[in-house]
Amino acid sequence: MDSLAMTFTSGWASGVNSYLVVLVLGIAERLGVDGIPHVLGRWEVLAVAGFLYVMEFVADKIPYVDSTWDAISTAIRPTVGAVLGVLLAGDATSLQGALGGVLGGTTALASHTVKSGSRLAINTSPEPVTNVVASLGEDVTVLGVALLALHHPVIAASIAAVLLVVGLVVLYVVLKYVRRGWRRWKGKDRLPAAVA
Repeated sequence: MDSLAMTFTSGWASGVNSYLVVLVLGIAERLGVDGIPHVLGRWEVLAVAGFLYVMEFVADKIPYVDSTWDAISTAIRPTVGAVLGVLLAGDATSLQGALGGVLGGTTALASHTVKSGSRLAINTSPEPVTNVVASLGEDVTVLGVALLALHHPVIAASIAAVLLVVGLVVLYVVLKYVRRGWRRWKGKDRLPAAVA
């Protein structure tokens, strides 16, 4: 149960900020936390994850650059979630490893969709403050949930599940209003042409 909970949580967190998750798990492994794959604690893995986290930290605060970064990360975040799922399952050749990969990757894709969709909505605001606040909020949430998962994986998975469901519902509602507004705008745009 703890392995599945950890896989779900790391998948959710990877969809939001995969490099921070790898850093948290890698540092935890270096500090001797049980159940973390040794490969995540390797210095080269930590160095690459740290460098990419710094790049994401900066890119995530800049309007439109964050959405470009999210578009690029569409392939990366679910892949990291899937790889972490397989690693946390413990045996890549077993059914459990395959299920871990599917769970981690699917959860990462779902949370990535919520993040990138909400960022597109935030970018409709012309000021950069909302981007900075959203990005910092995401980082703090991912860090908190990932740290909680190290000692209380079921509680962390429950929190991640609630955040994922709420995020998907909010994204659905926002997209519904955006579509409705787009249809109205297109309808108003055509009306004067038809009258003329």
